[in-house]
Amino acid sequence: MAGKPRIDGHRITVQNIAVWHDRLGWSADEIASEYDLDLSDIYAALSYYFANREAVDDSIEAGEAFVETLRQKTPSLLQQKLEGKA
Repeated sequence: MAGKPRIDGHRITVQNIAVWHDRLGWSADEIASEYDLDLSDIYAALSYYFANREAVDDSIEAGEAFVETLRQKTPSLLQQKLEGKA
């Protein structure tokens, strides 16, 4: 996953867990149930996140900024049709 810390054997990153838990308010049980993960893996990911919060948050923000840049450069075809531009 591009060098990002992740849950072993899964493509789910610590960053994913942090977003689901801190920003979306999901409990560890909800995350484990939704993605069929061991609760111990969720707590390990959260432990890593809290120990490295600044770096993980910076990575999340950089990803969000990248997505916003892409959105501005390549507007939605649906939105263009709705606005009568396409």
